Formats: sequence, C-alpha cells, structure tokens
Amino acid sequence: MMKTFFAKLMAAAAPLVLALSLTAAPNAANAQATPEAAPAVAPTAAPATDPSAGSAAAPASTAPAAVPAAAATTKVDNPYGIGALWAQSDLVAKAVLAILAIMSMGSWYVIVTKLLEQMRMGRQAKEVDNEFWNERTVQDGTAKLAEGSPFRFIADAGVHATRKHDGLRGKVDFADFVDLCIHRATERVQRRLSNGMSLLATVGSTAPFVGLFGTVWGIYHALTAIGIAGQASIDKVAGPVGESLIMTAIGLAVAVPAVLGYNWLLRRNITVMDDVREFSGELHSVILAGSAAA
Repeated sequence: MMKTFFAKLMAAAAPLVLALSLTAAPNAANAQATPEAAPAVAPTAAPATDPSAGSAAAPASTAPAAVPAAAATTKVDNPYGIGALWAQSDLVAKAVLAILAIMSMGSWYVIVTKLLEQMRMGRQAKEVDNEFWNERTVQDGTAKLAEGSPFRFIADAGVHATRKHDGLRGKVDFADFVDLCIHRATERVQRRLSNGMSLLATVGSTAPFVGLFGTVWGIYHALTAIGIAGQASIDKVAGPVGESLIMTAIGLAVAVPAVLGYNWLLRRNITVMDDVREFSGELHSVILAGSAAA
C-alpha cells in the first residue's frame, strides 16, 4: 500500500514541478541577458544624456589646432645676432667689440668735425676776398676778420713781424723775416687742419686686423667645442663660427669708412690750403710794399 501511495503522490506532484520549472526558466534567461545588454546600451546612451561630456570633448578636439597657430605666430629671437654675440661671448671677444666700437666712433667724429672745419674755412676765405682786401691797411683788414679764423692768425703774424724786427731779429733781412713769420703761421694752420687724419689712417689700417683677431678667437672656440663634444655637429660649431664671421664684418665696416674719409678729407685739405697759401703770399707782398712806401 505504501508503494501505491507514493506512486500516486509522485504522479500528482509531477505536473506541479513541471509548471514551476517552466516559469523559472524565462526569469533566469532574462537575468542573464540584462548584464550583457547594459554595456552595449551604455556607450550609446551616455553621449546623448550627459551634456557635460559633450562640452568637454569640443575643446579637446580644437586644442591641437590652436597650438600650431600659436607656434606659427611666436617670434623667435636670432641666437646668432649681435645681441646674442655680446651675451654669449667671453672677455676677449667683448674687448675686441669694444675696441672696434671705439675706433668707429673716433673715426666718424674726426670725419664730421674736419668736414665742418673745412666748410667754415671755405666761408672765411670768401670773407677775406670781400672784406680784407678792401681795407686801406693790413691792421684794418685784420680787424674785419673773425676771431679764431686761420686767415686772421696769419695776418696777425705778419703784422707782429713788422713790429718785432729789432734787436737780433733786425740783423735779418726784413723781407726774409716777414716771410719766415708768415710761413711759420701757415704751417701751423696746416698742422691744425691735419689733426685727426692720423687717427683715420690708423683705424683704416688696423681695424681689419682687429676683426681678424676676433675671427681667429671664434674659430678657436669652435674647435674647442668640437673637441669637447667629440663630433662636429652644427649646434656646436654654428655659434663660434658665426661669432668669428661677425667680427670680420665689423672690422671691415669700421675700416672702410675710415679709409674713404681719410682720402676724401685729404683732397679737401689740399683745396683749403691752396686758399690759405694764396692769402699768405699776397699778404707778404702787401706788407713789403707798405714798408717800402713808409
């Protein structure tokens, strides 16, 4: 009877167990499908639902384009210019640059001052023709000339010669003594006119060699940089070699104006001194004629 009872119980419970198993299977399938679908949906939903993520992505996409534009507009200083040469050079190179600068300033000062002096003497020569020779005596004509004029200096020397011809000087012929005094005054005017010309000649002849010394010093630094680096790379050689070339260029830039200025002023000095010597000769003749008449 017990077997019959268990058989009937199992037959009655079988449909219930089957129904429970059929209802649990879809729920388990849904539970397993949900975690796999969530990652697939999340990437597509996140850009649409998160506005801050979209705003942060926009600057990130434009930033790489802005960097090249800024780099293109940035001005890069020349690392091999005059400023870089002075900042990176040693004491010897700075001394060479200072010497060349002093030479250049001195030569240009002489050129400008001597040119102004020659122009002033040209105007004074015209005043002599218009005023001095129209007076009755040498003393009156001398008073008409401007103070500091070389023509007045020569005229004063001639006048003083007529007053100093006494004592031991009186033993010298009067004409020779007057000629000696006027000639001495003329030579002093010529020496004063030639002042500074030797500086131009010195600068013109020595400035290239001073620049050449800077060139040799720069090449020495280039060879030293190569020896330390162990290889002749451009970044090791470009600076010292550029420094040496700049030194050569500066030396030539200092020497050429000095040489041209020397030759130009020398020709103008000859023209000015012709007027001075002409005045001296005529003054000597006038003084002798006046003394003979007296």
